[in-house]
Amino acid sequence: MLRRHLAPPRWCCLLLLASFVVGCATTRTTTAGRVGVDREQTMLVSSNEVNRAAAKAYQETLREAQAKNLLNRNAQQLARTRQIAARLIPATAAFRNDAPAWRWEVNVIRSRELNAWCMPGGKIVVYSGLIEQLQLSDDELAAVMAHELAHALREHGREKAGQAAGINAAAAIGGALIGAYFGIDSGLGSTVIGTVGDLAFMRPNSREMEQEADRVGIELAARAGYDPQAAVSLWQKMGRTVSGRPPEWLSTHPANETRIADLRLYAERVQPLYETADKKP
Repeated sequence: MLRRHLAPPRWCCLLLLASFVVGCATTRTTTAGRVGVDREQTMLVSSNEVNRAAAKAYQETLREAQAKNLLNRNAQQLARTRQIAARLIPATAAFRNDAPAWRWEVNVIRSRELNAWCMPGGKIVVYSGLIEQLQLSDDELAAVMAHELAHALREHGREKAGQAAGINAAAAIGGALIGAYFGIDSGLGSTVIGTVGDLAFMRPNSREMEQEADRVGIELAARAGYDPQAAVSLWQKMGRTVSGRPPEWLSTHPANETRIADLRLYAERVQPLYETADKKP
């Protein structure tokens, strides 16, 4: 019985020590911009390592799509997507001086999936289903792409890689301690710690990252001459396609109503940037 009383303080001390060490390794990946995104981030993995891995994964994705004859099948869609990217990329300088010179790539994959993404370092893929099924205007497509570019600018992929490593390490240590002090299987203990860590830390941070990408993205679009209000209509369309969403606290993305309300607010904030932006193709 004595060990049961002593175990929690030792375990908590280890987690507090780990949290302190992790909390010291912070950096700022972007300037705040008009939208005021200035959260310091913990980075436990080097950007070079993440960018190399991303470039490799991107090429593998393109090869697989090419082998299935799904890569850039619609020349008009590809030209449209690359034209939008060509306007968005210069606007990234408002957040990072180095970003416009990244080795950007833009491709379209034939798929019914409603998705798009931008890997670290500027590797972009848009799925044709997103464009076709939602019948996106150029402004709405720019809102999607700007959101994904914002993830890359903020280096959210690199940040999540470090967080995952930290959670896994804490789960392993916690599982071993629980096994030693409570006499249960350490694997079960690690699973419990990992699940709690995911719900209490990883998922809320994922929602925070999504909100940051929304806000930075809406400013990128406005600076590039795309109507920031299109982000609102985009997510209204997305909301009509999604059913059976889990509660927000269990999700890695904000609830649609929460997201739209935030986008309305920040669209108004960046409206002056849009009004003075060059809107030429």
